[in-house]
Amino acid sequence: MRRVGSWSKLVVAVMSLLGASGFAQADVKLPKVIASHMVLQQKLPLPIWGTADAGEEVTVSLGDNKASTKAGADGKWSVKLKEMTAGGGPLELVVKGKNEIKLTDILIGEVWVASGQSNMEWPVAASNNAQEEIAAAKYPNIRIFHVKKVPAVTPQDEVVLDREWSECSPATIGNFSAVAYFFGRHIHTELNVPVGLINTSWGGTAIEPWTPIVGFESVESLKPIAEQVKAQQAKPEGVKPNAGAPMHLYNGMVHGVQPFGIRGALWYQGESNRGQGVAYEQRMHALINGWRTVWNQGDFPFLFVQLAPYKYGPTDPQFLLPQIWEAQTKTLALKNTGMAVTTDITHLTDIHPKNKQDVGKRLALWALAKTYGKEGLVYSGPLYKSMKVEGNKVRIEFDHVGGGLKSRDDKPLSWFTIAGKEGDFVEATAVIDGKSVVVSNDKITEPAAVRFGWDQLAEPNLMNAEALPAGPFRTSR
Repeated sequence: MRRVGSWSKLVVAVMSLLGASGFAQADVKLPKVIASHMVLQQKLPLPIWGTADAGEEVTVSLGDNKASTKAGADGKWSVKLKEMTAGGGPLELVVKGKNEIKLTDILIGEVWVASGQSNMEWPVAASNNAQEEIAAAKYPNIRIFHVKKVPAVTPQDEVVLDREWSECSPATIGNFSAVAYFFGRHIHTELNVPVGLINTSWGGTAIEPWTPIVGFESVESLKPIAEQVKAQQAKPEGVKPNAGAPMHLYNGMVHGVQPFGIRGALWYQGESNRGQGVAYEQRMHALINGWRTVWNQGDFPFLFVQLAPYKYGPTDPQFLLPQIWEAQTKTLALKNTGMAVTTDITHLTDIHPKNKQDVGKRLALWALAKTYGKEGLVYSGPLYKSMKVEGNKVRIEFDHVGGGLKSRDDKPLSWFTIAGKEGDFVEATAVIDGKSVVVSNDKITEPAAVRFGWDQLAEPNLMNAEALPAGPFRTSR
């Protein structure tokens, strides 16, 4: 009996050692973003990845769509299934190694990642008509995935979940991003395809924590930030995760989602960077370049929201917010970007305007027109194109005039100012003339510059016939 007892103890000891050494980790595992109820991106190769024992053969099948590989020395493996088209299903994903994983209720459709600070995080439950919107949110083919707020010093292969992949329903949508949901709902109803929404956002955060190091390296003026990040990652032991530190939110809340196939990204942020004014454009370039590089899907659509007017306070210069607007508008020069203007759906004393329905819809208009090829769709309000001095007046031309220029409230156009070569800007008279606006002031005989909506409190009334507002601008100075 003594020998049997000793043998039992030896077996237990060996099993413990095997578990401690990682041998017990031989089971095939998947990241949290790959799970039952998810939506996979149509018309693109489908990345599926995970971990297993080193050298273990892994086979992945989605219906008749199959691929095999072997785990590397580090236990990591990845495959790309052939692209598929929305329709049919739901499907079952089977991953086989030494064990087998079955994921069910999988759809093929359109997937978008939503990120930013509080206006992106802002939930349906706190938006306009919340009770009605929640009660009506019965869209089983819209699926939502919510990443928990967790910063990290180094890139994490896994995200922490606030909500795993779930059907959109009155029980699940209340605490989800309103902008992302209303965007997804519009895309879903217009295209009649499943939509997957990944929400990774955090109120009060700046743009730098969301930006990967390759993004900083892509912009000359931001390369010092890249060096700072490299120094931290070289010796991470003494560094504490911080939601305000460059790259820490990317590390903890975005990296673990990649390389999940997506159609594009939605971004609503900038309030925490308003002190940088026009320099915010460089940070937008870094973010967009960085995400596109690490996702390795080319120049995928990147759609963002221009900040709403807001009374930041007496110590905040009134032109800082307009400079952010200018930086955001200039970002449109990057390929495959789009911007929703929100100067007409704001609340000057509430930094979180409750009308997220129109914000989501305006982002969706850009996607429908530019990403999905809907012809004849007016997807933007008027944006400044050019100016021409005509005597003592200035003619302003716009892109995205649509069905014509209009005043939202049928009152004279507001928030236009004009200046000569020297002197201050003064209030101007602005009159619609066909597809342009003629701006003047009787006291300015030699006009040189025009501004529109150039104040943090500006809620101008110029729009196009499709009720999309004109974006703020300055011609110079």
